[in-house]
Amino acid sequence: MPTGFGRLWSSQTISSLGDGVTQAALPLLALTLTRKPMALAVVTAAGTLPWLLFGVLGGALVDRWDRRRTMWVADTARAVLLGIPAAAAVLDVLSIPLLAAVAFLLGLGGLFFDTAATAYLPDLLRRDPALLERANSRLRGAQTAMSGFAGPPAGSALLALGRAMPLLADAVSFALSALLVRTLPAMPRPVPEVRESLLRQARAGASYVFRNRVLLGLALRPAVGNIAFLAVETVLALFAHDRLGISTFGFGLLLTAEATGGLLGAGIASFLGRRLGTGTALTCTAAVEGLAILGLASAPNPYVAGLALAVCGAGMGATMVLGPSLRQAIVPAHLMGRVASTSRMLAMCAAPVGAFLGGWLATTYDIRTPLYAAAVLLLAMTAVTASMTSNRRVEAALRAAAPVGGPAGAPAGGPDHPASKDPAEQSAPDLS
Repeated sequence: MPTGFGRLWSSQTISSLGDGVTQAALPLLALTLTRKPMALAVVTAAGTLPWLLFGVLGGALVDRWDRRRTMWVADTARAVLLGIPAAAAVLDVLSIPLLAAVAFLLGLGGLFFDTAATAYLPDLLRRDPALLERANSRLRGAQTAMSGFAGPPAGSALLALGRAMPLLADAVSFALSALLVRTLPAMPRPVPEVRESLLRQARAGASYVFRNRVLLGLALRPAVGNIAFLAVETVLALFAHDRLGISTFGFGLLLTAEATGGLLGAGIASFLGRRLGTGTALTCTAAVEGLAILGLASAPNPYVAGLALAVCGAGMGATMVLGPSLRQAIVPAHLMGRVASTSRMLAMCAAPVGAFLGGWLATTYDIRTPLYAAAVLLLAMTAVTASMTSNRRVEAALRAAAPVGGPAGAPAGGPDHPASKDPAEQSAPDLS
């Protein structure tokens, strides 16, 4: 691995720890201000709104800007931003509108940082598929460990010391991350001159995803998956309490089982890709997720439920390594920001649909119904996308991305290839 990856990995690990702190502390801070469910929902939803409103346009901007600079500026801005609610907490003027605004702006900063990091990584690793899988495995594992295990309890503990403490801790994590990102090697911009409007470039990036069968298959997995998983998440606490007799502490252990599975899945993703082929591995992990949710729905006791969630987490962890790695290996550098943000936006837009579906099914039928529906949805998605991301299509996509006479998955002529033309003037390969 290039030495620069270690710094990128360290920066995202530190930032993920801060994210975990804030994810636990922000809802608890809101709870100290109000008990109204709708007000709490506004704070939670505010962080996802930037992806819904500006996802594709944000990707187009990232494709115009220097990606390393975009990352450290976004982290610096988020560090400064968190000083505002921290000061408000000290002065006892914290409010729900302020928390919602901060959550929205943090989400906006996350949009630019995540998209730029996704686009920067393949340039750093020269689009080598094996290196990308290793890198994404490490990044995903660190994110799960920090934001899923270490961050939330740290956030709760810091909140006990003072309402400003978790916010200041997250601000420090962003500042450290920005300093590390500043030391990364600079990469040339893929498109030196912008000839088209921002809206047209954004539309071209989205069109590229929908016209490419492999990329569309990769985008459908998290989009449909979010509908299914949010339907489960909406009723999981109630299901665990009413049907499995799990206490509040036990529910935390149940979620820990899922995170543990996620770490395992991220760790074995590269092995699965090598043994089965990336396309077959993606199909298998998606099927495992659906079968695991089916097992959760029919679980007779907390132990079987914990095992089912761990297996589901392992499938999700592997999928979230293999899918992005393949996308980064086959998408031209000048389109990476827009393709990544389009895929992420589809997934984010699907999440509220899943939450509503889960609540409606549980109210209309039974508390287990959303889980069964989610399992059917995941298995149907697996069947639909299996041919779209088959080994044959994946190998064809990797060959198309490789330079003439070079190894599959290597950069196609460097970061500027083939960006002498705007993506709107180029047709996306269908690979059918």
